[in-house]
Amino acid sequence: MASVYDLKPRFQDLLRSIVVKLADHGYTANQVTVAAALLSILTGALLMKYSAGRAVLLLLPIVLFVRMALNAIDGMLAREHDMKTPLGAILNELGDVISDAALYLPLALVPGFPPKIMVIIVVLAVISEMTGVIAVQIGASRRYDGPMGKSDRAFVFGALGFLLAIGLFPRAWVSFAMIIVCILLIITIVNRGRRALAEAAS
Repeated sequence: MASVYDLKPRFQDLLRSIVVKLADHGYTANQVTVAAALLSILTGALLMKYSAGRAVLLLLPIVLFVRMALNAIDGMLAREHDMKTPLGAILNELGDVISDAALYLPLALVPGFPPKIMVIIVVLAVISEMTGVIAVQIGASRRYDGPMGKSDRAFVFGALGFLLAIGLFPRAWVSFAMIIVCILLIITIVNRGRRALAEAAS
């Protein structure tokens, strides 16, 4: 299935000049990875503190876009500027899971979002990323298959946060939208597992 992740090469091309400047100034991939996680945690704290307000949801599209950019930048720094380290691999995977939990769990406190379903979404997101990582253990590549990978989640929640903030998405529809996200996450887990097995077998 199609995924926002498929646009990553074009997104990276737009960021390459920034990556070069960061490398020239001595910034490391690990520093960028940690910055992305800290940004997510700070945003999650703000979402919890101001959960009753609508305007705080405008943070989601901005922060999620910046997080996607930082995630692309840290990978490019690691690959293209010889910054790959074992610690970086650990930080990259843990950072994604921590950032997802920090950004999406607080939405359970925001009026209109179903608390139990938001918890399920975060759990399924963790399982989907774990499935992608486990693929490496069986001899396949790290799987990023969709339809609800990290980039797809960022797009969905960023768009939803923006539409809710400006009043163009009825709060009564949020539960239905979150159920769809759950279903797509389950499909993502299955896709990653099946394709990892197929790749390992070949």
